[in-house]
Amino acid sequence: MKFTLKKEKEYNFIEAGEGTPIVVLHGLMGGLSNFEGVTDYFPKKGYKIIIPELPIYSLSLLKTNVKSYANYVKAFLDFKKLDKVILLGNSLGGHIGLYFSKMYPDYVKALIITGSSGLYESAMGNGYPKRGDYEFIKKKAEDVFYDPKIATKEIVDEVYDTVNDRNKLIRTLAIAKSAIRHNMAKDLPKMNQPTCIIWGKNDSVTPPNVADEFHDLLPDSDLFWIDKCGHAAMMERPNEFNKLLDEWLTKRKL
Repeated sequence: MKFTLKKEKEYNFIEAGEGTPIVVLHGLMGGLSNFEGVTDYFPKKGYKIIIPELPIYSLSLLKTNVKSYANYVKAFLDFKKLDKVILLGNSLGGHIGLYFSKMYPDYVKALIITGSSGLYESAMGNGYPKRGDYEFIKKKAEDVFYDPKIATKEIVDEVYDTVNDRNKLIRTLAIAKSAIRHNMAKDLPKMNQPTCIIWGKNDSVTPPNVADEFHDLLPDSDLFWIDKCGHAAMMERPNEFNKLLDEWLTKRKL
């Protein structure tokens, strides 16, 4: 199912369903459509899915960092008059969710992370794709998934366009440095929100030991694995991802 992007004030977002809000935070190269499985499934279970379009490439270079994105999320939630939300983040989105939870714990009822950065310094990938080398970029995009066929031409083209756009390339490198700077290892033991960690067993971007470390450091976390799955579990294995998350939300009475 395709969802219409809403525009209110300076915010663009997808909204579906009614009920407990699950606010979804996408990653650096991740479009809102990556969460189509989540957006289809959870409104039928009594949740409202809200996916704001994060200003990954539109903030000034000085504000292109994890903290600024977390503040953007707060401004968006205030605009929507939302608090006590469930945050779901993939990759950089998971890192933003974690940092937001540290800064504004009263806003967060629970947290879900999958393939999240925040602990692992190479979470942006081993070496940035070479500009102009389409085949290299295609291989890098395929490496994100266990099944390389998930990296459609549309996905590869989007990554290719990003790395060949000087403005986006500079900001991508700034985000990578910010992700390293905002390492969460010392903060996680103080964060008491119920946290669901869903991880692909074959994630080569944020390897399985990263999920184990998140689980060890977060005081109230549950860790679930999806086999034959890479960095974007909600996209590559949507049925398994939704089932695990649904069962966790039910168990935790969220």
